[in-house]
Amino acid sequence: MFALVVNDKLHLRANADNEEEYKKAGLEPYVYKKRGFPVVTKQYAIPEEWWNEPQRIVSKAERALEAAKQDKETKSKSGPNRIKDLPNLRLANERMLKKAGITTVEELYEAGSLNAYRALQETHRDTVNIELLWALEGAVSGTHWSVIPQQRRTELLSQLN
Repeated sequence: MFALVVNDKLHLRANADNEEEYKKAGLEPYVYKKRGFPVVTKQYAIPEEWWNEPQRIVSKAERALEAAKQDKETKSKSGPNRIKDLPNLRLANERMLKKAGITTVEELYEAGSLNAYRALQETHRDTVNIELLWALEGAVSGTHWSVIPQQRRTELLSQLN
């Protein structure tokens, strides 16, 4: 999102290049409350006098759009930060993996689905079923567990036994 209109005020997105410029110019960031706490956004309200210079607004809006695109691209390239953010996995799975010694997404990728599943079998004997192996395989490959091909499932099962 590169722009926001709240209470008849236009707010433009800032990035590392122009945030200081906006602050020095006295522009105020949009602040909203989430669960009772203030959240300061990267959206800055443009001053009234800018409305007399429409080209200035267009120029700043174009920069804001580029900043939003760059931020989105950077975020999509970085991937998930936590195990629970991977496909098929939840907070409970993340906690189980942590107990088994796998604490980061990178460690899960390095271990692979099969070794992660084996580690879980060691630490959680009663609660691990085969669906968790499919979930781990999907998480590592970036797909939903239900679309893991039967051939891959058979491979995993034969390596497991």
